Amino acid sequence: MDLKRNKLLEKLDKKHLWHPFTQMKEWERGTPLIIERGEGNYLIDTSGRKYLDGVSSLWVNVHGHRKKEIDNAIKAQIDKISHSTLLGLGNVPSTTLAKELVRIAPAGLTKVFYSDNGSTAVEIALKMAFQYWKQKSEAKKTKFISFVGAYHGDTFGSMSVGEIDIFVEKYTPLLFKAYKAPYPYCYRCPVGMAYPSCKIACIEKFEEIVQRHCHEIAACIIEPLVQGAAGMIVSPPGFLKRVRQLCARHDILFIADEVATGFGRTGKMFACEHEGVTPDFLCLAKGITGGYLPLAATLTTEKIYRAFLGEYEELKQFFHGHTYTGNPLGCAAALASLRIFKKEKTLQRLKPKIKLLTDLLADLKALAHVGDTRQKGLIAGIELVMDKKTKKPYPMEQRIGRKVCTEARKYGLIIRPLGNVIVIMPPLSITTAEIKRMMDTVYNCIDGYSAMAKEDTKTAE
Repeated sequence: MDLKRNKLLEKLDKKHLWHPFTQMKEWERGTPLIIERGEGNYLIDTSGRKYLDGVSSLWVNVHGHRKKEIDNAIKAQIDKISHSTLLGLGNVPSTTLAKELVRIAPAGLTKVFYSDNGSTAVEIALKMAFQYWKQKSEAKKTKFISFVGAYHGDTFGSMSVGEIDIFVEKYTPLLFKAYKAPYPYCYRCPVGMAYPSCKIACIEKFEEIVQRHCHEIAACIIEPLVQGAAGMIVSPPGFLKRVRQLCARHDILFIADEVATGFGRTGKMFACEHEGVTPDFLCLAKGITGGYLPLAATLTTEKIYRAFLGEYEELKQFFHGHTYTGNPLGCAAALASLRIFKKEKTLQRLKPKIKLLTDLLADLKALAHVGDTRQKGLIAGIELVMDKKTKKPYPMEQRIGRKVCTEARKYGLIIRPLGNVIVIMPPLSITTAEIKRMMDTVYNCIDGYSAMAKEDTKTAE
């Protein structure tokens, strides 16, 4: 361990870096954890300490770090070419990947438009949907409908269809207005009922909005099955399919934002598959390259694509692009990742891991301050509450989620909270032994903090 080097890196980080979603005043007071290497499902810091990557390096890593097949694919592509534009040219990896994405996507999605992150994948879908109706002479269809608690990215379009105030409120004057319908947050039901006796009553508000405003709604956008940034909110079976059916009935395009749920996270390649749903647009990013390089894709149908065809002077083309659209290195990594899915039977091998996670989450429910656990595949959220009976949340200033996750680092586990919700989203390559270790650590950290909080309350009294 080179203490002098580590201190220099910490100093440079605090002097020059501005970290995302981070209060830098607080960051400057602390000691940053700086990652230098990765091995399999582990991150290794500049001191050589290993940490289990419990959130897949922000939901992107799929097969583990330093996966030989992906490393070699990128190296081989570098020996050919690292980048060439898709504006007026093609390249081999982006063409091959487009074919593979269409092959594995829900049937009917035949066209692929590349970008570089989840926000841009969503932005493209919104713009395509808007322009589609304009070119179909449906000038009134200019609005969108999304869901309470939605997060679709940080560009202005994606923020406009998002709904988490701490992310969007400051920018409200710059955003367009969208209709918002309740999402089935069953632990804190938006309509005050209980599942399953409610029969998914929250869908009624969505139906009411689309019936009344379908003539002006261009598209609906949804995070299928799991709302990520809202706290890993898992929708009950049938909700997604019902939303899709209502959109089809009322001639509203359907955008599935699978940036977080795609590429095996829910137990199937895409979350839409669980309910046999084919969207008009499928937004992909995060796990597309196995967690190696920035790449995103927006898939759509032949019907949408054909509305953009015309003579040059008609200006019907989609005027949107990114410098690194279809980057050969990113596409080579994505192709290698898809080959691993097939070779290692990744999806088939998930079933016992998902079952084990389900069982271990059940154990957590006995803890005094665990209000709810939610899971779909290898995605889980653990909601911590001050009072289990009333579901009273911890106030923001107590930062319960942050404290639990910081404590977990002492035991070699990297996890990240969403407010009072502890997020679990490891690489799909995680072993059953690692799942047990991860969940034992989470259990002990929550239990330990609950005990400390109880003592603090007694002292205060």
